[in-house]
Amino acid sequence: MRVPPGLAMSMGERSSVAAHARSWRGIFLAVFVVACVVKLVIACSLSPFGDEAFYWQESLAPAWGYSDLPPLTAWLIALSEGLFGHGLLPMRLPFLILGALLPWQVGAMAARDGDEAARWQAATFVTLLPLVGSLGVLALPDVPLTFATLLALQGLLAALERNRIRDWLLLGGGLAIAWMTHYRAAMPMLGGLLFLLLTPRGRRQWRRPGFWMAMGVAALGLLPIVLYNLAAHGAGLAFQLLDRNPWQFHADALAQPLEQAVACTPLAWAAMLWAIWRAWRRRAEAPFDAIAVVAGTFVVAYFVLGLFADDLRFRAHWPLPGYLVACIALPFFLREAGTAWRRTVYAGFALAGLGLAAGLGYLGLAASTHGATVLAGMKAFPTNFTGWRESAAAVKRELDAAPDAIVVADNFMLAAELRFELGAAHTVYSLDSPLNVKHGRAPQLAAWGLDEAGLATHAGSRILLAVDESKLHDVEARRWLGSICARVDIVRPAGRVEAFDKRRSFALYEGRARPSRGQAGNPDDCVVWMSAYKAGSL
Repeated sequence: MRVPPGLAMSMGERSSVAAHARSWRGIFLAVFVVACVVKLVIACSLSPFGDEAFYWQESLAPAWGYSDLPPLTAWLIALSEGLFGHGLLPMRLPFLILGALLPWQVGAMAARDGDEAARWQAATFVTLLPLVGSLGVLALPDVPLTFATLLALQGLLAALERNRIRDWLLLGGGLAIAWMTHYRAAMPMLGGLLFLLLTPRGRRQWRRPGFWMAMGVAALGLLPIVLYNLAAHGAGLAFQLLDRNPWQFHADALAQPLEQAVACTPLAWAAMLWAIWRAWRRRAEAPFDAIAVVAGTFVVAYFVLGLFADDLRFRAHWPLPGYLVACIALPFFLREAGTAWRRTVYAGFALAGLGLAAGLGYLGLAASTHGATVLAGMKAFPTNFTGWRESAAAVKRELDAAPDAIVVADNFMLAAELRFELGAAHTVYSLDSPLNVKHGRAPQLAAWGLDEAGLATHAGSRILLAVDESKLHDVEARRWLGSICARVDIVRPAGRVEAFDKRRSFALYEGRARPSRGQAGNPDDCVVWMSAYKAGSL
């Protein structure tokens, strides 16, 4: 991608190239600054996402791992809140910073074999992608995982060229961070392995001591996973490899390309696939061999995996690192393309910018009571961001009248959200909801003693039960809500919270903890189910 040394440029050509680079730098900085400011404002006001609140709860008990994830996400939250106190921004600050670094990482790799114009073009393309430009608003593991994947690639590209110890250490360090963040670190490892097997330049690395040193450093990142799973009898591996995946073909996953096109916006998605294809055609050249294999692995392997794996949760972000890698080579191939295609690609990323603006606008509306009310009539209502403040305020009012009551939620998500609002010092128990199992949180709650077994140690104690009536629907809701009377002794209804045109409904009950779960009877005889049914919350 470098300009051949024998190819001289005239003064006018050099001036034109410099002006082109400055123009793209100005575009990037404008988009980057605006996106960062908007993300900062949203991060300071948006209620925690349901999973995000649980990661925060995990940060209160630093460990080698948890039933859903390796430890790094919780460690980052714990470090930030230890420095800056409890709150929305301290929880999210490390993720905002790491998310802001992503376009700079991509730009640096594009400039390595290109020029300054390529740096700012690639960085701009990345920042405009909706899934990237909004990354960091929430304290989610995808942020450090994506950062670590790019860090490892930075080290690999540099090590392939110069074989320096520090570059191999960068590769190993990036992979170690990835393993400490998520089990999906297996995908960059797979991409690297395929590069080492399929390309001549990759096969030469097996003989380099630096490569093996990098693998040794990467293996250090596996230690938390190993230590946790040994202590927890494989709970983390069981959830990631077995519990959440049917491992059966499901035809609905054939729509994944459509999901990807929507998530990236269609033209930008097509442009990145085009860049991967062009890189593959030129895989005999460096660095296109590494870019094609790594980016292609993320896109193709996740598509194949998605045909058999988890079909219940949002997964459009899985191949995201592959698209970022594609953006490294995209500026170079655009220079060789015709004017019409270049304009199409630029228009595609401009549309992606509009998609980013729409996504951030959606989160901005969800962050305010008025905005959430505006969204109440939409199918895409932000359920996981709304109602938590209102339910916590009702719980606080009841606790003022009965401060000795033990707070219990009917599922892990509501329990974590209430604890976030009430403060870390306030213990909140969770009933053994099917949601706890579905999201892999049941083993962790059991380990903390915050499930029904833990609540049973307080048998006879007064409890304040909070029930999220809008989390389940139809038969599922009747079965679950009707079983709650066998899990706790309900004394009386204590209040109801209905917000956003009943899109979010919570009920409070005064009760007593039971020494053990009773026999579930007819759901229609349980006040929890009948109250929700009569209120029209379902």
